[in-house]
Formats: sequence, structure tokens, C-alpha cells
Amino acid sequence: MERKVEQAQHKTSRAGSADGTGATDGFTLIEVVAVVAIVAILAAIVIPALPRGTSRARLESYAVEAAAMLKFDRDAAIRNRVQIATEIDAPARVMRSGATGRSIRVPDDVRFDALLAARCNSRPAGPTIRFFSSGMSCGGAIALTRLGVGYQVRVNWLTGAVEVVSIDEL
Repeated sequence: MERKVEQAQHKTSRAGSADGTGATDGFTLIEVVAVVAIVAILAAIVIPALPRGTSRARLESYAVEAAAMLKFDRDAAIRNRVQIATEIDAPARVMRSGATGRSIRVPDDVRFDALLAARCNSRPAGPTIRFFSSGMSCGGAIALTRLGVGYQVRVNWLTGAVEVVSIDEL
């Protein structure tokens, strides 16, 4: 019995097992490089096709940008002693400054809702938030949401103050 164990040990070499398959048990460098190249090509094709949505940080920056535009229009109305109207076109997802004409366009994956006054200063307000030379306004709120979270830009009718409030829809 000891002799059979010795013979089995002698048949096995450092290069492989007794059945002759020892040198082909792993992958060669060429095979690994080929697989990595195929994965890289597939990633280059698939990644640009994935839908990219607006991140929460980018959503917040749209809200802050909208608030800054409204504050600028309010300040311009007070400074120039005139009435200035910021146009809000919710279906087109656009806000336009009455003082500068600058626009903000919100991406299609962001829900854009506006709650505006129907009448302002005894006249139809239309799709605008109006600021008066006294600092007062017609007031309104603009909501920017995506996937249940978002921000609301609120304009106080009495003071004309603009604030950004985080909202969570569930």
C-alpha cells in the first residue's frame, strides 16, 4: 500500500496533475484583456442610453435660482418705483424676469406647478407674480418636484418676501 502512494506521488509533477491538465487550469492574460475590452465596449454603448434625471441638488438649485429671480424683480420694482411682473408659464416650464428678461427653463422630468393670484390690484393677474414699488406683491407659489421630493418658492403678498421651502410628497 505504501508503494502505491509513493508511485502516485512520483507521477505528479510541479507542472500539473497526473492527468495532464495542470497548465490549463487558469485564464491567460489575453483572455482577461478580451473580457475587459468587451465589458468596456458594452458600457460605452449602454451608459449614454440610461435616462438621467435631475438630482435633488440640481432641483434645489432651480428653486434657489427662481427665488433669486423673484427677489431681483422685487428689488428692481422698489428701486425704480415701478410695477414689475415676473411671468410664470407652467405648461412651458419657463419663468421670465420682468426686470431683465432673463429666463429659467425647468427640465421635463421636474414637475412644475404654480399657484398664482387670479386678480391683483383689482385687475386680472394672468400668469404673473407682480411686485409693486411699495415692496408688496400679488403673491404666489411655485412648486418644483421630482419623485416625491422638491421645493416650493413662496412669495408673500403683503411683504413681497421670497422664501424657498423643502417639501416632501408621499
